[in-house]
Amino acid sequence: MTTITIPKLPLLLKPFFLSLFFSLFFLLFLAFSQTPHHRKTTLPLTPTPPSKSSSHDLRIRPGYSSYDTYIQRQLNKTLNPKLRKIWTTRDWDRKVRVFANFFQSLKQRNLLSNDSKALSIGARVGQEVAALKAVGVSDAVGIDLVPYPPLVVKGDFHAQPFENGTFDFEFSNVFDHALYPWKFVGEIERTLKAGGICVLHVAISRRADKYSANDLYSLKPLVELFKMSELVDVRKDVDGFGLDTEMKPGRRRVVSFSFIKLADSLF
Repeated sequence: MTTITIPKLPLLLKPFFLSLFFSLFFLLFLAFSQTPHHRKTTLPLTPTPPSKSSSHDLRIRPGYSSYDTYIQRQLNKTLNPKLRKIWTTRDWDRKVRVFANFFQSLKQRNLLSNDSKALSIGARVGQEVAALKAVGVSDAVGIDLVPYPPLVVKGDFHAQPFENGTFDFEFSNVFDHALYPWKFVGEIERTLKAGGICVLHVAISRRADKYSANDLYSLKPLVELFKMSELVDVRKDVDGFGLDTEMKPGRRRVVSFSFIKLADSLF
């Protein structure tokens, strides 16, 4: 029987192969250690928006030198001690009451049920979540840049910290705070189950509040952002003043949109 002799590696090549092995092991470890629940938001400053004829009716405000600059701007509002005190004291009962009345109306129209797994996007201190629970939707949580346990967990609405198809119902009235509205809507459609409902309250105005990152001049651009959903309900009589501390009566018209997701996403 012939014996095959494997030549030994030259001494200089051994450190090279050892280094290559450990480098590959380290890269594989990094790749599998990131779970969908803890994805880091690494968005470019100016991602390409969808090309639509009505895009001039949805305008992104200039002035952000980086995504971190935008985040800091939003945190300036969220962490404002005066506003947080108002949200958790004077405003609490009023907002919970107004939200509860609205969510109850959704239940009457079969857009929300007690069995819905619900998410409130941009929930601040969680009045919306408290209202959902008050009308019987016990499995409800909010996300915001600053958590407010147990009602609100930390999360960026441009990259929600949830698995695909997690929720039956998602609500938000902070669309105007999205620097990338197409990412905002895309994340809703990603995390919403097929047949799930998304409800957005938006303001049609020439100028929203000073912390807004976009201005919406007509309803068409918002509807066009939803690629996998169908508009099923529009209400133009929403109590906008009751839902926004910074809004003066009559300052802007608030419209409620309800969308149903038609199919599972291809994310």
